[in-house]
Amino acid sequence: MDVKQLDRGEMIAALGGVLLAISVFLAWYSLGNSNAVLNGCRGPNTSCSGWHSLTILRFLLLVAAIAPAILAYIIVRGHALSWPRGELTAVTALVALTFILFRGVIDKPGTPSGEISVDFGWWVALLGGLLILAGSIWRARESGARRKPPGVL
Repeated sequence: MDVKQLDRGEMIAALGGVLLAISVFLAWYSLGNSNAVLNGCRGPNTSCSGWHSLTILRFLLLVAAIAPAILAYIIVRGHALSWPRGELTAVTALVALTFILFRGVIDKPGTPSGEISVDFGWWVALLGGLLILAGSIWRARESGARRKPPGVL
């Protein structure tokens, strides 16, 4: 085990994973009036955490938050992989970001949807997902196969 093999990319991705895991338990949505209902949370002027408002997605986000720790473990242990290190973590981050953006911008849970707005926990989740993506791309670029220019054997 060589902890010195971890670079800035893994640290950024790990910070993003911690932020994403914490954000699931923060307030994701604000309920505007007394008619707003979101999985047991009722308005007016209340907030609902990601854990209470997202049913299956909360577990997927927690799995995505663990991905940078798995990447760091693979790097510290020096395991050989058949793909560049960090690529699978980048794909996981992209999936998590897609779900976060979908549930915050396109299709907010609860009814009526006009009375439900995103709260600071959603923004923390978005930042965490972006940090995981940036850190894993950083690592994938460093450990990827180097290409030769055309015409060089």
